[in-house]
Order: sequence, then C-alpha cells, then structure tokens
Amino acid sequence: MSTHKREIQGVVVKVSGDKTASVLVTRSVLHPKYHKTVKRFKKYLVHDEKNELAEGDTVIAIECRPLSKTKSFRLKTIVATGVK
Repeated sequence: MSTHKREIQGVVVKVSGDKTASVLVTRSVLHPKYHKTVKRFKKYLVHDEKNELAEGDTVIAIECRPLSKTKSFRLKTIVATGVK
C-alpha cells in the first residue's frame, strides 16, 4: 500500500457548488520537438470543507480517497488570497 499523497498547487478559478472549488494547475514542460518550455494547464476539483475559498486564491491541495466521481483532492493550505 502506498502512503505517498500527491500535492498540487494552483489558483482557484471557480467556486463550483457547495464545498467544492475548481483549481487551475500550471506546469512547465519541455516541448519534445522544439525544445522550448511551454505551459500545460489542468483543472482539478478540490474539496473545501469550510467553504473558505474565493476566486483568485492560491492553494495547495493534497490527494485523498475519491469524494465524488471527479473529486479526489482536498484543501491543505491557502498560500495567498486573491484580490477582492
């Protein structure tokens, strides 16, 4: 059994429903042909138990058991708050 939990850091783009936020994660990848650094984006649904997230917040989420069909990350910490 693996105890390694993946952590992702990203920006909240949408507070989608009760106790859920959509987080955009950006990563830099070297292009295989042109050998230039390009950005890759992916959105994850993150469980926010206390409904404390707002759009623009930078957060760290940690992997957990599947909480719904598409949600398998929960909020760990809020790194920075967005501009209100």
